[in-house]
Amino acid sequence: MNRGDRGSATAEFAVGLPALIVLLVAGLTAVSAVTTQLRCVDAARDVALAGARGGTVAPGGTVAPGGTVAPTVPVMPDGATVSVTVDTDRVLARVRAPVRPLGGLLPKISVSAEAVAAVEPGPPVPVPAR
Repeated sequence: MNRGDRGSATAEFAVGLPALIVLLVAGLTAVSAVTTQLRCVDAARDVALAGARGGTVAPGGTVAPGGTVAPTVPVMPDGATVSVTVDTDRVLARVRAPVRPLGGLLPKISVSAEAVAAVEPGPPVPVPAR
């Protein structure tokens, strides 16, 4: 080993480790954002279908046809906001949710999704009690 090379492995490790940590945080944030995005897509679809079948949207869940309150949409991301627009022939649902990388240690980002469903003809069909 050359005397000039002493400590070079330590210096390279000290430079490489922060870069590796940054890549790991970026990867975890991307996975969290994609997962939340997929949950927003599923929630928007569920809300749009409920609205198309004659139900309305209430805070914390959907109101099923016939006026019975259905449980909260199971795929709704935490902290999500829902907006529903009903036209004469279609229902548009928008779901927006925050992504908090590393449990809120980093600034949050928002993801959103939209779903459209055609309004079903006829009066709302009551949902049987379970």
